[in-house]
Amino acid sequence: MPKRMPRSMVPLAPLSQSQLLLRSCLALVAAVLLAFAVNLMVLSHLQHLVAQQQLTDAFRAQLSAGTAPVSEGAFDDTLLPDGAPVALIQIPAIGVNEVVVEGTTSGELTSGPGHRRDTVLPGQEGVSVIMGRAAAYGGPFSRIQELAPGETFTVLTGQGEQKFEVIGVRYAGDLAPPSPIAGESRLILETARGAAFIPTGVARVDAHLVSETEPAGARQSSFRTLPSQSLELATDTSTVWALVFALQFFVIAEIAAVWSYRRIGAQKMWVVFVPVMVLGGLLIADQVTRLLPNML
Repeated sequence: MPKRMPRSMVPLAPLSQSQLLLRSCLALVAAVLLAFAVNLMVLSHLQHLVAQQQLTDAFRAQLSAGTAPVSEGAFDDTLLPDGAPVALIQIPAIGVNEVVVEGTTSGELTSGPGHRRDTVLPGQEGVSVIMGRAAAYGGPFSRIQELAPGETFTVLTGQGEQKFEVIGVRYAGDLAPPSPIAGESRLILETARGAAFIPTGVARVDAHLVSETEPAGARQSSFRTLPSQSLELATDTSTVWALVFALQFFVIAEIAAVWSYRRIGAQKMWVVFVPVMVLGGLLIADQVTRLLPNML
C-alpha cells in the first residue's frame, strides 16, 4: 500500500486571480495601518519637535522686532493666519515649554498648543482658551491635570510676560469658576481626558492672571462664526481631498510595484518601490490623523 506524502510536501495549488487580488488588498490595508501607527506614536513627536523649533525661531524674531501679534490681526493689518505663533507658555511644574499657535483645528494642533480664535490672548481682559494634545504630536498637555490649585506659570505674548495662578481642574459636570469681572483675565487650558489615544472627554484647567491685565485686542472671530472643527475634540474634514489623492498615489504605486516585480524581479522592485510605498503610507497616515479628534 503506497505511503501518503506528508502535508508539508504536498504542492500547493497556484492562487487564483481573485485570491491574488485579495492578498494585495490585505497587504495594502496592513501597510496603511502600520504606517498610521508609526506616524501617530513615533513620527508625530518628531514632527512636533521640528515645528516647535521653527515656531520658536519665528516668535523670537517677532518679539525682538516688536511685531508679535496682540490681536487677531497681524502687524500689517491682515488677518492672522492659522498656525501663526502668538505666545509662549511655560509651566515648569509639568515640563511644558511650548509656542502657542493661532487656531485649534486638528491640523494646527499638530505643531503645538493652539489659541482659540474667538477668545482674547492670554493676559488680556476677558477669557482666553488654549487647547493642546494629550498624546500625539508631543502630547504637550498630557500632564495638565496634575496641576494643583495655587500653582503658577507664565505666558509670554507681544504684550510681555503674563503670570497665572491655577484655580483648579474640572471635568464635564463640574461647576466652572465665576466669570471674570471687568478688568480681570482668565485662562483655560484644555486637553483630552482618558487613556492615551482614547479620549473620553475634556479636561480643563482654570487659571487667573496675577500680574497686570493687558487691554484686549480686536477680534473678528466670535463663537457663532468659529468653525465647528475648532471646538473641543472636533475632527477636521476640510482636507479629505488630500487623503483621496494620497490613497490614489498609494494604489498606483502598489500597481506599479506588482508590474515591476513581474518585469524586473523582486530585488530591483524592492529597491525602487519601498521608499515610494513608505512615503505614500505616511502621507495617508498624516491625513487620517487630521480626521481624529483635535486634542487626541
